[in-house]
Amino acid sequence: MPATYESIATTTLGTAAASVTFSTISGSYTDLVLVTSTKMATADKSLALQFNGDTGTNYSITNLYGSGTAGGSYRLSTQSNMLLDNYGYIDTVNFKSTIISIQNYSNNTTYKTVLSRANNASTGVDAIVGLWRNTAAITSITLITQQGGSNFVTGSTFTLYGIKAA
Repeated sequence: MPATYESIATTTLGTAAASVTFSTISGSYTDLVLVTSTKMATADKSLALQFNGDTGTNYSITNLYGSGTAGGSYRLSTQSNMLLDNYGYIDTVNFKSTIISIQNYSNNTTYKTVLSRANNASTGVDAIVGLWRNTAAITSITLITQQGGSNFVTGSTFTLYGIKAA
C-alpha cells in the first residue's frame, strides 16, 4: 500500500461469523479503504454493508458487471444495506476479493459515496458505485451477506485502512 494508507484494524475469523463490524472509527483520515477476502458456508451470497447500524432504506447502488459470457448494469434504490458484489459473489469454494473505497467518510454535511470492486474467478466481476443517503460521519461499518442465512467461514479476512490527508 502507498505510504498514505494506514492500517486501522484487521480481523481474521477464527470461527465462522454472520457479520463483522469495525466500530469507533476515528475521523482523522480523508477516506477509508476496506479489503476483504471471504468465503461463505452457503453458496450464492452477496457481500453487503451497513454504516453506523443504519438498517433503514437509505442505500442505493449502480452495478456494472461481467460473467465471462455477458455483461450489463442495473440499479437498486431504497435498500436496507449496500450491496458490494453480485456476479463476483461469495461462494463455498473460492476465497474472493473485494476492495471497498469510502470517500469523505468523516464529513458531516454530505451523503457518503462508496466504490466497490469484486471478483470471483468462478462467477464474475462487479464494479459498484454506492450511496448512503445520510450526512452523519461514518463511525462504524458492519459487513453482512445481503441475503442473510449464512456465515463467513473461518479464515475470512477483513482489513480497514485510513487514507491520510495529502
